[in-house]
Amino acid sequence: MDMRKKIEMACTYAGISQAALARAMGVTPATFNARLKTCKFSVEELEKIAKTLGATYHYSFTFEDGTSF
Repeated sequence: MDMRKKIEMACTYAGISQAALARAMGVTPATFNARLKTCKFSVEELEKIAKTLGATYHYSFTFEDGTSF
């Protein structure tokens, strides 16, 4: 699943529109939508999105044997 779909699903789950999320991020809905299409968000931006949605963002490298860094 790509990041765009994850963000869309998270917004739905949290009951927050993408426009409201964009405003909370300090950008216009049009700007946020353009960024969403490219899915080019920094880790800091993903963490801010998660915080705004009342969630946490976890990132790691996970190998098939369950090892993660």
